[in-house]
Amino acid sequence: MQTPEPLGGARPTSRDVARTAGVSQATVSLVLGDKWRGRVSERTAEVVREAARSLGYRPNLAARNLRLGHTRTALLVVPALTNEFFARVYTGAATVAARHGFGVVLYPSPDGVGPAKDPFASARAALDGVIASSMASDALKAFRGTDLPLVMLDSDPADTGAAAHVNLDIADGMRQVTGHLLALGHRRFVHLASAVPSWTFDVRAAALAETLAGVSVRTVRAPLDVHGAMAATERALATPGPRPTALVCDDDILAAGACKALRRLGLRVPEDVSVTGFDDLALATAVEPELTTVSLPAERIGERGMAALLAVLSGEPPQPDDLPVTLVPRGSSGPPPAS
Repeated sequence: MQTPEPLGGARPTSRDVARTAGVSQATVSLVLGDKWRGRVSERTAEVVREAARSLGYRPNLAARNLRLGHTRTALLVVPALTNEFFARVYTGAATVAARHGFGVVLYPSPDGVGPAKDPFASARAALDGVIASSMASDALKAFRGTDLPLVMLDSDPADTGAAAHVNLDIADGMRQVTGHLLALGHRRFVHLASAVPSWTFDVRAAALAETLAGVSVRTVRAPLDVHGAMAATERALATPGPRPTALVCDDDILAAGACKALRRLGLRVPEDVSVTGFDDLALATAVEPELTTVSLPAERIGERGMAALLAVLSGEPPQPDDLPVTLVPRGSSGPPPAS
């Protein structure tokens, strides 16, 4: 190997590496692109790697990506940046992306119903693909009709506009919740349902109706915030007739609002009314009593979503299985009052 020449502070290039190693630039490209096997000897490959290390050479990724026609960047579209669930989805996606030299840009679309606008002058030029978490199909029109692959998380598997789907077993989660409450003896329910039109909430409602067929159930819709949940809970309890003994909430935020409303009405949780949530956010253990809820593997779905996008980009079939969810019984659920 030749002795490295001073570069005068300039960033070393592949030509510098080739000169230092005594090989061609093509050989440097093969070795540093990890495409040398069968074309370059192991000894030559090590000489090139050592030359790159000694010079402090780093490849110009922007130029490389421009040559190859891709940016190694994915866009993750979510309904909100303030929800812990989507932060965890991003963490999972970004972890897998980093292992493959990709970056993930996080982008919110209002309430998941859109429309999600193209955040770039041209998404096609700036991105390799899009991952959308818990988004309505119509909210993603800006990314349809292009050659960008779209991976949908927690969304309608019948949507043929997506290159891949990664879903949670949401229906089973609701069956676990209602089965838990039925086993405790509850027979009068209120479903505190999200007012946001979304496949994931439709699935919860359908599973609840199926499991509680023949049992008293009343549905009250609420916006996805604590104050909206409080107002909806008060409306539900003001309805004439026997008081419900269990409130099944579409997520933990609604459940927190329900618990707050019950306390203001002088009712105890769970002695007078049991309350359950969905998602298992940090909020679930911050309230008192702690929420019985369904734990969703948010980071895992982010990981699987990014893996599915990488598979699509490589022309491979993504893994299709739904991810399991788990009921976490805590203090907010108990037997109904004796009366």
